[in-house]
Amino acid sequence: MKNNKAIGYVKKAFGNLLHVEFEGNICQGEVCFIQVDDKSFSAEVIEINGFIAKVQVFEDTKGVKLNTPVEFLGHLLEAELGPGLITSIFDGLQNPLEKIAKNSGYFLSRGLYIPPLDRTKKWNYTPKVKINDIVFKGDTLGEVTESHFNHQIMVPFKYIQKFTITYVKESGSYTIEEVIAKAKDEEGREYEFTMLQKWPVKNGLMEGKKTIPTEMLVTGMRILDTQFPILKGSTFCTPGPFGAGKTVLQHHLAKYSDVDIVIVAACGERAGEVVEILRDFPALIDNKTNEPLINRTVIICNTSSMPVAAREASVYMAVTIAEYYRQMGLNVLVLADSTSRWAQAMREMSGRLEEIPGEEAFPAYLASRIASFYERAGTLKLKNNKTGSLTIGGAVSPAGGNFEEPVTQATLAVVGAFWGLSRQRSDARRYPAIDPLISWTKYLVTASKTLNEKLDDFLGKINMTKRFIKEGDDILKRMEVVGEEGISINDMITYLKSELFDNCYLQQNSFDKVDTYCPINRQIELFSLLCEIFAFNFSFTMHDEARSFFLDLQNDIKNLNYIDFETSAYKETYKIIKDKIYTKKANV
Repeated sequence: MKNNKAIGYVKKAFGNLLHVEFEGNICQGEVCFIQVDDKSFSAEVIEINGFIAKVQVFEDTKGVKLNTPVEFLGHLLEAELGPGLITSIFDGLQNPLEKIAKNSGYFLSRGLYIPPLDRTKKWNYTPKVKINDIVFKGDTLGEVTESHFNHQIMVPFKYIQKFTITYVKESGSYTIEEVIAKAKDEEGREYEFTMLQKWPVKNGLMEGKKTIPTEMLVTGMRILDTQFPILKGSTFCTPGPFGAGKTVLQHHLAKYSDVDIVIVAACGERAGEVVEILRDFPALIDNKTNEPLINRTVIICNTSSMPVAAREASVYMAVTIAEYYRQMGLNVLVLADSTSRWAQAMREMSGRLEEIPGEEAFPAYLASRIASFYERAGTLKLKNNKTGSLTIGGAVSPAGGNFEEPVTQATLAVVGAFWGLSRQRSDARRYPAIDPLISWTKYLVTASKTLNEKLDDFLGKINMTKRFIKEGDDILKRMEVVGEEGISINDMITYLKSELFDNCYLQQNSFDKVDTYCPINRQIELFSLLCEIFAFNFSFTMHDEARSFFLDLQNDIKNLNYIDFETSAYKETYKIIKDKIYTKKANV
């Protein structure tokens, strides 16, 4: 990758796509700077044809003219990896937005780039190797404390040699650029290691053995954890029309998911949604660590008002940082909102490159790009026998809620779980608006092995509830035509049971401090209660009598959901509900 820096001159410009005639050696994906007056604009080589390089500029290209000089840097678009990433807010190119705001105010100026990680902050470093130890890439050299976990300082992943440690810095406080160890390779060349390393964002970072995910990822949302569960190291998507609650759902996952680190990639969405995270997360406390949620969060913020070209970089930047923490044996969750905006950026650039368009003018390679992104998820068995996982979830924003459009279809082909949000449910104020009739997961059988320990025949009970939901929906459609009087009392009871399950179990009140997060043990207890109700053969003579009983029962169970678990008030309300059910059953 090292070369004498090539230079070039702009010959054509099409928006943020420039044709640059260059001298020297360059490669696809290489970073370059466009020199406009006294400023330099970052850009990336996306195509090379002879001595003409096509580069996409990550800034507004105002001021670029014929023969504007271009300097190629000799390396790919890279992420800086090291202590200090947690709690940071970056743009798609990993510029620290808080530092930029201090330097230039709240309106970002073009051509301003600041190192992502603080070069002056000192970290308490503890070495974990000694002189004459043999190490390879990814092996731990030492540790620093970052947030609530030990941040491992590893041998840079770009090296493939076997190293012998020749120098180790003693325990103390050091900056990320100070040498903390030295080593020689087998040919006697000496290398210096610091806490800082870099990695190309479009190349997967994986040192270890990829394994099949087996551990369930608990989200605290009932419809997800029991109906459509996911695993640590899995992939999922949340397509839905505008206003259906995709971002609200992703914020819930960022707050309550049972992981060590959350990377939020705001890719082309409105800035207000990122502001909500910045406002709420410092005040919210993580249940696991009793620290503010921001202490486990990294935000990659490339909103709709920022350069379109950097959207693709923001998605890759997020997953690269996540892969780095996975190498430490941590469980990481990446939330990309929204991958549709990333695809639109690809479509825009594809049009400027004059490529043959695919469906709806998206590039023909759309499906492979989306697949390569989600394939970077997974569970990794490390050399020290620790296991790290990377779970990727992407929001998809199909125009008009059309799930047949190319981005949604390309995503569905590669993810392991589909949580489809529907306009009908969101308009009915049913939160979360995940439609149980169209959603699916490939991880139910694996997750049921965990849940079977808490509830016998869990898989059988899940299939029973899905059958009731489907039958209830079919009966509702008939009722819309013939009315309540046109259906039998048994069909009416089936419909009321499905509505009870929907209102009391599938829906949650995100404004209630208790119901917004439902622990797995509480979910199982409520699910078991509703399964008992499904199994009862209630006897009613009138439709109104059945409706009145189930509405009364629904109110009682909803009130139960708002009471703290296993308190005396909870146990008392639970007993009242059980007595009401069994009293009605005794009258059969």
